[in-house]
Amino acid sequence: MTVLALAPLLAARSTGGALELAPSGSWTAAHVVVMESLFEAIATRLEQATALRIDLTGVGELDTLGAWLLEKMTRRATRVSHPADIVGVAEQYAGLIEEVRQVNRHEPKQPPRANAVTARLDDVGRGALGATEDVAAFLQMLGALCLALLHVVRHPRTLRLTSLVYQFHRVCWQAIPIVVLITFLIGAIIAQQGIFHFRKFGADSYVVDMVGILVLRELGVLIVAIMVAGRSGSAYTAELGSMKMREEVDALSTMGLDPVDILILPRVIALICALPILTFIGSTAALYGGGLVAWSYGGMAPAIFIARLHEAVSVNSFAVGMIKAPFMALVIGIVACSEGLRVKGSAESLGRRTTTSVVKSIFLVIVLDGVFAIFFASVGM
Repeated sequence: MTVLALAPLLAARSTGGALELAPSGSWTAAHVVVMESLFEAIATRLEQATALRIDLTGVGELDTLGAWLLEKMTRRATRVSHPADIVGVAEQYAGLIEEVRQVNRHEPKQPPRANAVTARLDDVGRGALGATEDVAAFLQMLGALCLALLHVVRHPRTLRLTSLVYQFHRVCWQAIPIVVLITFLIGAIIAQQGIFHFRKFGADSYVVDMVGILVLRELGVLIVAIMVAGRSGSAYTAELGSMKMREEVDALSTMGLDPVDILILPRVIALICALPILTFIGSTAALYGGGLVAWSYGGMAPAIFIARLHEAVSVNSFAVGMIKAPFMALVIGIVACSEGLRVKGSAESLGRRTTTSVVKSIFLVIVLDGVFAIFFASVGM
């Protein structure tokens, strides 16, 4: 019993290049620090020895950690092609020693190298499957919103007006400063570049046409929609994703409440109402920025700029931009909410879905703008 209480010791003796080790005491996890120091002290001699013999007669206690350290000694010697042998193993530890010797003996199998063509086809197939799932999620959310809106039309009191006003305040009024700043700078940059290049041809006045048409028809609504997708769309996804992780969405369903009516419909309606207002404000700020640059940089008086703007821009140009805004808002809201409800129970999933929401929203907004451009060109607007 005295041997069992002893701290681990390791006696080493070299005979003609062969190394003989005689561990003794208690080789258990309780003495891990001592055992590691013993191993480090003998490591160099293990690699230099021509043969290794370990006598376990003096070992009183042995657990998995101690057996693994002894196994590391034998592997350190055999790694340089030196034979190793363990003798004096007590009967109760023979099975443990044998089991530890079998650990990590086999080299891991290398996965077969995939054919480049097959790998590419696999990527295309997975991408197509993912796109199909995205389209299905989009259409499912669109259908759920239509049903929820129909229910609100039939029963107006079910509309959560407080939530709608709150979301509208967040999406619209709180976004006005950043929208005005960015669109003002965009309009100023377009006017400056236009004047710089048109001046070479003596056509400075045509910068008004370019700024007015670009801002009212295309860039005004497009820049605002991209900003809303990055600001409000990501917020929608993060909020709904956090609620999904905390099982609040499931709790609403358990209480017999429809999450679409309570969480999604007010957000989407607020977005549809807010984006045309932000587009109008942003377009006005862009035109003001363009006029200011035309006055300060191009020497064009404000009265001349406004008069030229009246001649160059028609009501159709303004209407085209405003018609696009609600549809872009609907796309942003559907993508943001559907991605939020697809969040799994991890922070990584929340971050990935939020990023995906912003990227998809911006991509679909640009595609939708192109579709509208073709449509309005075909109808003569």
